[in-house]
Amino acid sequence: MGFGLGLIAAPVLLLFDSRLVPGPLMASGIVLTLLVAYRERAAIDLVGLRFAFGGRVLGTILAAAVLTSISPRVFDFVFAGLVLAAVALALSGWSVAPSRGHAAVAGAVSGFMGTISSIGGPPMALLYQGEGGARFRGTLSGYFVLGATFSIVALSIVGRFGGDEAVLTAYLVPAILVGLFASRWLREYVDRSGVRPFVLGLSFCSAMAVLARALA
Repeated sequence: MGFGLGLIAAPVLLLFDSRLVPGPLMASGIVLTLLVAYRERAAIDLVGLRFAFGGRVLGTILAAAVLTSISPRVFDFVFAGLVLAAVALALSGWSVAPSRGHAAVAGAVSGFMGTISSIGGPPMALLYQGEGGARFRGTLSGYFVLGATFSIVALSIVGRFGGDEAVLTAYLVPAILVGLFASRWLREYVDRSGVRPFVLGLSFCSAMAVLARALA
């Protein structure tokens, strides 16, 4: 689809080892998004990508500043609420065009959420949900290559990504490559069916998983 790795993997990986989120999951995701962005490079919305990344920088800086003081439990509640609200708005028929301003706002929210929880996909995905499959995957993958790299740097600065996290990243990369290889048989089906149902479904499920984690 072009997004969904963090949505599906983050809640599950937290059950195994909390050190896997956000740094190692985000770093291993760079490998995936880099390859997808290259594969769909002709369809990337370069203007939207530039403004989204500008917003990402601001959101990432804010997230790094509060990362050591905010309660993970409180953030889980806020995150789940925001995603569910976004899904509800999309189901109601409300939508926004992927303009420069909207891309910047979505990038900022995505950067904040992604740096803290490694789940930064929904804001950008909801913005581009009406686009074609190739444009959706290419633009979001290009955004996440740049954004996740910046987030990793920010996590390193605040002491949340180092040698141990790099080793954990190496454990995740082989599975990332297997998933990318397998996607070639499902990609055309997603393109024919439209991206929107998958975006809303994954966003809703991820929000519920995070909410369940917060209530546990």
